[in-house]
Amino acid sequence: MDFTFSPEIEILREMVRQFTDQEIRPIAAEIDEKHEVPRSLIKKMAEIGMFGIPFPEEYGGGGLGETGYVVAAEEITRACFSTAVTLGASTSIGAMAIYLGGNESQKKLWLPKLCSGEWMGCYALTEAESGSDPASMRTTAVRDGGDWIINGSKIWITNGNFADLIILFASTDRALGAKGITCFVVERERKGVRTGPRERKMGQCGSSTCPLYFEDVRIPDANRIGNIGEGFKVAMKTLDRGRLGLGGNCLGASKECLSLSSRYASERQQFGKPIGEQQSIQNYLADMATDIYTIESAVYRTCWMCDQGMNVNRESAMVKLFASEGLDRVVDLAVQIHGGMGYSRDFAVERWYRDARVNRIYEGTNEIQRIVIARDVLKKGI
Repeated sequence: MDFTFSPEIEILREMVRQFTDQEIRPIAAEIDEKHEVPRSLIKKMAEIGMFGIPFPEEYGGGGLGETGYVVAAEEITRACFSTAVTLGASTSIGAMAIYLGGNESQKKLWLPKLCSGEWMGCYALTEAESGSDPASMRTTAVRDGGDWIINGSKIWITNGNFADLIILFASTDRALGAKGITCFVVERERKGVRTGPRERKMGQCGSSTCPLYFEDVRIPDANRIGNIGEGFKVAMKTLDRGRLGLGGNCLGASKECLSLSSRYASERQQFGKPIGEQQSIQNYLADMATDIYTIESAVYRTCWMCDQGMNVNRESAMVKLFASEGLDRVVDLAVQIHGGMGYSRDFAVERWYRDARVNRIYEGTNEIQRIVIARDVLKKGI
């Protein structure tokens, strides 16, 4: 069994790590405080090809697959969760929906601009009354000759206020529930597309999250991704990839928390010696390292499976479930090791603590992941 990364992936990791240390880490606290990932930073990320990492070269991508993308996500998140999430919304679920569900003409039309970072994308599935239950979706798309007329709204859309392309899921037949959902691409410039105010969030404050409103938005049938009524399948296939990206985010954040905690435990003196010599602190560090090892193993094994073309529906749900809860354990111990300083915004672990909590909620709540896993176990066994 070979668990080594390819030379290309190792080169990518080093490039992203250097970029992160030089361009992202110095402004990470500022991104959180100002509630904005600078467009200048996004432009720099685009210039070195970050938005195209997982996609084939024929579409302007880097050809490094899901493993390549997750390696980059891990390294970026070691400095700033908000920046990684901004990348992920455009690449891991936005452009990915087109790649997985679109036809060749659509891929050639839209992916090069998304891969280059010239355009940004977002993924619009969630609604006020349709979170874990997409079958209750109220946004509609009604056929009008060769066009579709879209009406409705979406909430919690990352990149929603500046994305050039909106990957939108709408009901084309509400009587069919999930089987009546269809996927579309809506250009921001379309008449009737409107953005609501940004959400005021506990964490990941730099990433922009807002509602979107669609009022008699007319788009051509050429903007339909996949067959009518198969949008739910496109959404779930895309989220399988997105959950691996989220696993990479959690892994990067966990590693950073352990690094900060280990350093602090070596420097902080109590009772005449570093607190890292206390068995209780050593136990914390051991538990953190064990969670990280397990997260890393699950994340990259599943990425490999994905890149081999295997179905990873169950496995990606496991990754999302374990990585998000593992991060919560790690960051909680990081704050405990830092003591009162861990509760201060002068120390980075306070930001990690706030950033971590939402991972158990978005891209499918952990309650839903457990349902997905259990149903598959009942159907297929171990």
